[in-house]
Amino acid sequence: MAEATARECPLAGVLAQRLHDGRRVITTRWLERISDRVAIEKDRIFPSDDLLDHVPLLIDGIADYVADPVNEVSADMPVVAKAMELGALRHAQGFDAYQILKEYEILGGILFNYLAEIVDDIDQACTKSELLYCGQRLFRAVTLIQQTTTMHFLRLSDERIAEREQRLRAFNRAVSHEIKNRIGTILGASVTLLEIPDVQPAKQKQFVSMIARNARLMRHTIDNLVALSRMETDARQHRHVFLPEAVGEAARQMREASEGAGVEINVAELPDVEVNAAAVELCLTNYLSNAIKYADRTKSERWVEVAGAIEADANGENEVVVRVRDNGLGIATEGRGQLFQRFFRAHDLSVTSTEGTGLGLSIVAETMESLGGRAWAEFPESGSVFVFALPYRRESTVDARQSNGVPEEAGSR
Repeated sequence: MAEATARECPLAGVLAQRLHDGRRVITTRWLERISDRVAIEKDRIFPSDDLLDHVPLLIDGIADYVADPVNEVSADMPVVAKAMELGALRHAQGFDAYQILKEYEILGGILFNYLAEIVDDIDQACTKSELLYCGQRLFRAVTLIQQTTTMHFLRLSDERIAEREQRLRAFNRAVSHEIKNRIGTILGASVTLLEIPDVQPAKQKQFVSMIARNARLMRHTIDNLVALSRMETDARQHRHVFLPEAVGEAARQMREASEGAGVEINVAELPDVEVNAAAVELCLTNYLSNAIKYADRTKSERWVEVAGAIEADANGENEVVVRVRDNGLGIATEGRGQLFQRFFRAHDLSVTSTEGTGLGLSIVAETMESLGGRAWAEFPESGSVFVFALPYRRESTVDARQSNGVPEEAGSR
């Protein structure tokens, strides 16, 4: 009886038609609210006319369900397809699940506000219960579309996590193999010194040097692994600082090494944006360490410079880009394609007399990818430039308003 009454409500059809007619206005309001929350321009939230047409289609699906609940949103394949495409788009843009849910919460609020604006001007007999049924249908329709978008978004996220777990397992196997080999070399050299009498002094020095070198390399490897583990467990993972502060801390950590090598660390202009403290400091110390290790000793002035900016990527999305430029040895052409591979060293030990594990750049790449960013190198005529970029998100004032008890839609137009 209740469902029959709901279907027969004369107001439902009128409200649905008003939603159809007002879908462009509603779409504009939704775009404005989303743009307020994230650092994406309105024309990038739906970066093509086809994608922008998703929103009116979704609103049409909601309106059809309001008119008649027989038109189940979850069974409307065009609407479901567009909701899934929206989930894929948000995944590619680096949104998180909370932002997806919030996006549809905003849409629901805009739809209810829009109907509240027009309902008093509708001259149609309707009982209070029938009006509530219409509101219930609107709520359910938005919820079903939200679930479709979110589920597809989460499925894509799960696939990315599974892929990353596979890479991490391979990474752990490679690191374990590396440490095992180092320990084997140390044990072999130690046994030789302990069990073979009358080892020549030159040979003794060679074995001791071998032990010390492999121990240092193993310690460097373990230090990097500890730094990575802190990304998961350290409270600093959740602490965001302004970029100049993070860069200053990384430069401070490398000051002793840079002074010992005669390399000056310079910090250029940086955007005043918030970044993940642990991630940025870890990546910067690796980049700075390499710049110091591979400084050109033939130059009287040796330097490394850290600079940053907000830049648009190939898709037009804003990023926080940090560049570490040096006037060091540079990177040979044949080694550039392997730079961020595990255990790859661009300069042979015999050339630079510099020890390393080849893990630093791969750690930068893994760290950036875990945060939705990326890392790469650029190759000027002299020296080198190592870069990382993080998605740039503009903080919203919505949460602050809500924390003060202000409704979601207050002041939104």
